[in-house]
Amino acid sequence: MHSKTKKVLIVSYYWPPAGGPGVQRWLKFVKYLPDFGYEPHVYIPENPTYPIVDEKLTKEVSEKAIIIKQKIKEPYRWAAFLSNTTTKKISSGIIPSKRKQSLVAKLLLWIRGNLFIPDARVLWVKPSVSFLKEYLQKHQIDTIITTGPPHSLHLIGLQLKKELSINWIADFRDPWTTIGYHKELMLSEKAERKHKALEKNVLQTADKIIVTSPTTKTEFAALTSKPIEVITNGYDVENVEKTPLDAKFTLSHIGSFLSDRNPRILWKALKELIKENPDFANDFQLKLIGKVSQEIVDTIQEFTLSNYVLNLGYLSHKEAIQHQRASQVLLLIEIDDNTTRCIIPGKLFEYMVSDRPIIAIGPKGSDFENIIKETNTGSFFTYEDKVGLKEIIFTHYQSFKQNELKVHPVGLQQYSRKSLTKQLVKFLENK
Repeated sequence: MHSKTKKVLIVSYYWPPAGGPGVQRWLKFVKYLPDFGYEPHVYIPENPTYPIVDEKLTKEVSEKAIIIKQKIKEPYRWAAFLSNTTTKKISSGIIPSKRKQSLVAKLLLWIRGNLFIPDARVLWVKPSVSFLKEYLQKHQIDTIITTGPPHSLHLIGLQLKKELSINWIADFRDPWTTIGYHKELMLSEKAERKHKALEKNVLQTADKIIVTSPTTKTEFAALTSKPIEVITNGYDVENVEKTPLDAKFTLSHIGSFLSDRNPRILWKALKELIKENPDFANDFQLKLIGKVSQEIVDTIQEFTLSNYVLNLGYLSHKEAIQHQRASQVLLLIEIDDNTTRCIIPGKLFEYMVSDRPIIAIGPKGSDFENIIKETNTGSFFTYEDKVGLKEIIFTHYQSFKQNELKVHPVGLQQYSRKSLTKQLVKFLENK
């Protein structure tokens, strides 16, 4: 334990009761920072619009965290008058594919992309800067960390850095201008240039940068010479009652199942296995937990798999973990696009410690492929490899029939939230 308590201010939009993966990262860093001699001050909006709410997560907030809230003005409020469901979907990152977009969706996306740069929370920047300037000086805090998306929160750091010459670290949970949905925003050339200029300005002004994957590090290193550290997401030690494994041969997908992640090769492989194998047809179940887009539901129906689906919708984090550990096989699916090679889904780490085999599908050269291979926690397939995918499902099924479906993971400890916080502290203190 360090003798003198050091203070750090974290600026985040997502915080309990927000649900979903975005909230977990800093909730857990804040939980473990006091163990390393840090007093975390967390600055969040007082009246945010969270697309997913999980009240149970509020119990996980560290008692040692000092939480500060300020009101935020968000255009999603008035956008909701146009279409509440479309607004909710867009604010949670569920962007309908171009051919399925209604006029309202197109209008909202155009407004979101061109009038609110970098995003719809940009109106929070100015009031936050003037409030935090005083707060930081009063509490003698000399390090701030901004975490995005929303990337407008980095503009708070940018301004405070200019006005107070404070030590500023920018944490990117996702990339900025190269993330998949960026090109869906119908940006004008002028708006695109502004996004790129802001991104470059943030990367060149922050003292240090944290990213969640090696690919993003390489990409950012071309734009800045500032130190960049890869600190992935991770898993926490969860106190979940031991649940018996599902009686069915369950393939479970946990988390948002967006339109772009529609693995036709998986549906095709499952359809063939059901047709060729009466036993498989009898034992198989596809379990979906979390928001599932209509497009995925329609495609499942197209492949006549609807009767095998148990769609449980959004569950609390704790319930989701219970299902995860009871499932026979866990599905991890990433969009088949070069821009998503850098995405290491947060749930991967929880999957890895659930003691169930993972079947992952993603683009060639994905960062998470290496993690799965190094930790021996599952198999990875590209969107071209239907044969391999079908084979592994059937191999797992045969092991399930013999009561021998197990995994033998290695080296998971480095991804525990406490180990990752230790890495964060080391990076903070490296001059």
